[in-house]
Amino acid sequence: MDNTGPKVIALVGLPGSGKGTCTDYLHEAYGWPVVHFGNMVYEEVARRGLDIVKDETFVREDMRAQEGKAVLAKHVAHKTRTHSSEGADIVVLDGLYSWSEYKHLVEEFGDNLAVVAVTAPKKLRHARALARKDARRQYTLEQLVVREYAEIENLEKGGPIAYADYTILNDGPVDHMIAQLNHILKDSGIL
Repeated sequence: MDNTGPKVIALVGLPGSGKGTCTDYLHEAYGWPVVHFGNMVYEEVARRGLDIVKDETFVREDMRAQEGKAVLAKHVAHKTRTHSSEGADIVVLDGLYSWSEYKHLVEEFGDNLAVVAVTAPKKLRHARALARKDARRQYTLEQLVVREYAEIENLEKGGPIAYADYTILNDGPVDHMIAQLNHILKDSGIL
């Protein structure tokens, strides 16, 4: 385990849990750089000339089949080290997906890694995800459920959520979630 380099906050959760809101807050409030797991998949979908909503799950799983289950974590770790070499002491990772990725990040960052699971009740998550305005992330309820099943069954997403260092229950106002997040930052020694 490597305990040198930046402190890393990795957010994990199912669609609509509030990961993106936490990420945006951390970037805006503290100026910490953010590395998005999903953006690498979106870039690959675009490179292949495919449809973001329809083909995202296929491309993510194909990337893992071609380059190993921790493929996204390897790219994210490289980008995190780049931010560190440019002076960042803390880097936020948005969208940790799998147990394999979790294990790779632990190998890369050791005790400098804090994993935060953001959770919310299923109906609330679904309502939030279905209300999104971002064209890359607009789903029907059926597409959303298929995506969630794929993340849990094929991407092993339940492991990092269950084994997270901290958990936020995001079932109320945004300021309540942010208060929980700030408490975690203080408790973990990041702030």
